[in-house]
Amino acid sequence: MTIDSRSSDFLIKKGLWKNRSLYDLYTEAHTPYDWHNELFNYADRENITLFSTPFDESAVDLLESLDAPAYKIASFEIVDLPLVRYVAKTKKPILISTGMASLKEISAALEAARIAGNDSVALFHCTSSYPAPLEEANLRAIQQLKKEFGVVVGLSDHTTGNLASVVATSLGANVIEKHFTLSRADGGVDSSFSLEPEEMSELVKQTNQASRALGQEGSMRSNLEVENIVFRRSLYFVKNINKDELITPEHVRRIRPGYGLDAKFYDMVIGAKCHMPAHAGDRVTRAHFSKDNEN
Repeated sequence: MTIDSRSSDFLIKKGLWKNRSLYDLYTEAHTPYDWHNELFNYADRENITLFSTPFDESAVDLLESLDAPAYKIASFEIVDLPLVRYVAKTKKPILISTGMASLKEISAALEAARIAGNDSVALFHCTSSYPAPLEEANLRAIQQLKKEFGVVVGLSDHTTGNLASVVATSLGANVIEKHFTLSRADGGVDSSFSLEPEEMSELVKQTNQASRALGQEGSMRSNLEVENIVFRRSLYFVKNINKDELITPEHVRRIRPGYGLDAKFYDMVIGAKCHMPAHAGDRVTRAHFSKDNEN
């Protein structure tokens, strides 16, 4: 990822890791190669889907030897097209974070993967700030990415809390990435914006609820509403009427329940000749004022 240098170019100038060298930071943050075998074996025993973020070709080779089911490309590596191509050649699904990237750079990464024969790519909208302020989340970009590239889109969420992820789900995010720690008190380079177990459980619950609340496009009415249609207004006689008598507003009202003729026919009914006698409380039907059975 970098070299061991403390020259100005290799020092972080501001933010959470100000004055640290890239090498020192990544030395602390990286997952050692010799941990991977044990981690993958444990995940397999627990039926957990586990994959990892490679930062060079040797890491891809390691993950291939462990039969990783997918790959993540970090925001900072989206412009490393040789790495994207190398990953794409595995033919495994790729999750690419888009932090800092222009639409042109995102397009180039997708094209690199496709040229290598891999169309199984998802994009993660990301604000590459650690932690990221909620007001900088720019979640509407999720919809733009979907429209622009026609791929599965998720959110790589570096904000604190779960609100951004829940809102992103409502905007069409299909996948959520969030940093995780057993305890923020243990420290770690990303602990300040990582979720603890109970919070992660809430994130899963809340985003699933948000997803279910979206429903299906083209469905305006819930199945639960159907039984309540009977409480709509409809036309009822509220005064006795004789055969051949003209129907007036004194005879018919638009009231609940909804078993009578639709309230929209009120103007058609008023002034019509009643073809049969009716009593207060009777439903108005077409037979009362019309010779035909059309609706």
